Amino acid sequence: MGRDNINKLEQLQHKLKYTFRDVGLLKRSLTHKSYSKLNYERFEFIGDSILDYVIALNLYQKYPQFSEGDLSKLRAALVNESTLVEIALQLDLGSYLFLENGEEKSGGRTRASILADSLEAIFAAVSFDSDFNAAKAVIEQLYWHKLTDTNAQGLIAKDSKSILQEYLQERYIAVPKYNVIETSGPDHDVRFKVECNIAEMGINVVAEGKSKKEASQLAADRVLLFLKNKHIKI
Repeated sequence: MGRDNINKLEQLQHKLKYTFRDVGLLKRSLTHKSYSKLNYERFEFIGDSILDYVIALNLYQKYPQFSEGDLSKLRAALVNESTLVEIALQLDLGSYLFLENGEEKSGGRTRASILADSLEAIFAAVSFDSDFNAAKAVIEQLYWHKLTDTNAQGLIAKDSKSILQEYLQERYIAVPKYNVIETSGPDHDVRFKVECNIAEMGINVVAEGKSKKEASQLAADRVLLFLKNKHIKI
């Protein structure tokens, strides 16, 4: 591994607040299947389960008044691809990925599915390098702001599409149009690319997901994030 790669992995470990004893585990969690047969896919399988349990445990402890149904909705809002991508972007995870040239040129470093899967793989890598509690600590510090959010009821009651639609209707702006612009992948793993278009505001955002619903929600979430970054109160 070149010195530049070693330095970059040290940067990422600093952001994760975890130092690997076997840095090869971290490298594998960042490696796409286009780059090597030793990639993050099997790690992601484990990381997904670890994340589900850690978030479920935190919510169970924090909200004793919530029903199982409400806890499930809140967990879903926190472990979905949209939230994983948001955290991955905060880490600048895309810049650390190991991708084959073709995958990189096609936008792999910013592809939602790759960022989300790699982040989950990192959780597994930490658990392999140390133990479950170490992975739990990494997840909790990355999710700290979301786990301490006082707007839990809002997350349960409304999804991003509903919040965006209400915001626009209050301002007499036409509701967004969601259009599937591309599908890709094999039949057992189809990916949908959906655009969210708000003509009156000149906003057109594209997102990708495992279903039309997921891609639409992610697109709406990105519009909300764009509006918030413009200091527009939602």
